Amino acid sequence: MDDYLINIENITKDFGNLRALDDVSLKIKKGETFGLLGPNGAGKTTLVRILCAVLTPTSGNGTINGLNLLEEKNGIKRMTGLLPENPGTYEDLTSFEFLSFVGELYSIEKKTIDQRISDLLKLFDIYDRKDDLISGFSSGMKQKVMLASTLIHNPPLLFLDEPTSALDPTVARTVKDIILSLSKEAQRTIVISTHQLPLAEEVCDRIALLHRGKVLECGSPRELMEISGTNSLEKAFFKITNLESKDVEILLGW
Repeated sequence: MDDYLINIENITKDFGNLRALDDVSLKIKKGETFGLLGPNGAGKTTLVRILCAVLTPTSGNGTINGLNLLEEKNGIKRMTGLLPENPGTYEDLTSFEFLSFVGELYSIEKKTIDQRISDLLKLFDIYDRKDDLISGFSSGMKQKVMLASTLIHNPPLLFLDEPTSALDPTVARTVKDIILSLSKEAQRTIVISTHQLPLAEEVCDRIALLHRGKVLECGSPRELMEISGTNSLEKAFFKITNLESKDVEILLGW
């Protein structure tokens, strides 16, 4: 039996003359929390959008839970949950109304939707605001609602693009705990796109280091340290990507 939920080969994505992804191949195991780590502009978000069938690659192909990436997009979308980096909500709806709407899009029974919404809003500590308009929520509360909408249909595969952005430390801790629980206890496969080294090191089983559209190395945090001959993920990241502080030195020279 194939243990890989995601298996992509030679994925390239061009936007005009810009090559956002360059010959990317990855295998991600079932039940794994997998990190896409890289600086801004590395191609992380583009890769996430291709993997959840929102974008079509310029070349290359692969499978998501046995479904062809190019030919079975609707099936892939139904079995994945996506939290984009800059999520949008219908702010004239209450959190309960918005989550009901998302649940109905996935053809979930009304009784099941209502129970899941209650459970999720309680989990994120915003149940007492279920009848308030989202327009009155803080950015952190909106992020909670969007994460709940990602989980509402109980998908086996989650894509989280900068999941702790705009969150205070307490809520960010809750999100990290949820990620760990979903992976270890519920056997969900989670792909996290981030440039936050502490988040990647804390929750990811394996990490792919991306830079300028290419996967430079892939392995556990410990393996990346061993490959680079360093003693921290931060040092490994800078050594493997060859990113240095020379730009700072130029600015100081001004």
